[in-house]
Amino acid sequence: VERLPPKAPKFTTIDLFSGAGGMSCGFDKAGFKSLLAVEMDKAASATYEANFNVHVLDRPIENVPDSWFPEVDIVIGGPPCQGFSPLGKMTPLERHKSMNKLWQNFLRVVEVSRPRAFVIENVPQILKSREFQGRKERAVSLGYTVEAKVLNAYNHGVPQKRKRAFIIGMKGEFSGSLFPSPTKKRKNVRDAIEDLPLVPTEEDWHIGRNPTEKSLERYKCIPPGGNRFDLMEKRPDITPQCWLNKPTGSTDVFGRMEWDKPSLTIRTEFYKPEKGCYLHPEAHRPITHREAARIQTFPDEFVFVGSKIQVARQIGNAVPPDLAYAVASRLMRIFKKQDKAEEAVRQEELQLQFA
Repeated sequence: VERLPPKAPKFTTIDLFSGAGGMSCGFDKAGFKSLLAVEMDKAASATYEANFNVHVLDRPIENVPDSWFPEVDIVIGGPPCQGFSPLGKMTPLERHKSMNKLWQNFLRVVEVSRPRAFVIENVPQILKSREFQGRKERAVSLGYTVEAKVLNAYNHGVPQKRKRAFIIGMKGEFSGSLFPSPTKKRKNVRDAIEDLPLVPTEEDWHIGRNPTEKSLERYKCIPPGGNRFDLMEKRPDITPQCWLNKPTGSTDVFGRMEWDKPSLTIRTEFYKPEKGCYLHPEAHRPITHREAARIQTFPDEFVFVGSKIQVARQIGNAVPPDLAYAVASRLMRIFKKQDKAEEAVRQEELQLQFA
């Protein structure tokens, strides 16, 4: 692979651990242009290439040499977070080694590409880890002001309660917040999917499943905002024994969404009601891939490549594009303000020079 041109028209990004491109989708909407992405999942990298028309290095980031990374304005990315997720199963030592390697490689790219800023997205637990503290110190030593914050996607135009940590570094000293303010307008499930047919069309990822009669009877027991406890109360005869043996616990399992509220977090197996609050607000079925993509704020014209399971994983793992857009828009305003100030200084120096 030949090295890309060292600089392209502003403002540009490299997307590391890019997945399908949810983060890039939001940055693209805000006016940034992706020059390169790194994503080792073949289906996700194909989706990224189909939407952004840039080369994706579909290999582990540690196998990408420094010379392949161009200089850009921002390096963005969401390193795999299973080790810190409540759903993760890594031992503390495995987690430390894995995350340390990912952080090292992310900052390696930052050091090589010399961006004006970087953005990392991860689970909230990362901010309490020793890996974060150590790598924050490393970023500061590279000349970045670093700010970290947990953002709820619902506060930034996404019809979903999804909390994620964002770590933003800005080159040089910076006063003020690097983060966007919450939007005044909140969106709900109705805003996202009400116009889609209740019966899946089997086109454009609005695809359904073929539930058994027992499954349908179970779905019918769940009211909007309800969950497995409604099934246990109404129809213990068709309730799985494992739930009957566990009268307490998670309240989102086998849950039904509500039209006028945001959804809970869309994860990678949203097509399985037993995995979370994924029943349609009205129809007796789990949400479709298209509905999940809508709730994640992917535009309908976004192209997904892969099998049903692969695309579901891409949708569930993605940074909601509108959340990324909020972050990107804030950074775009900062960049433009900085450039305007620098241009004013330059013009003043020219005037003094020729006075």
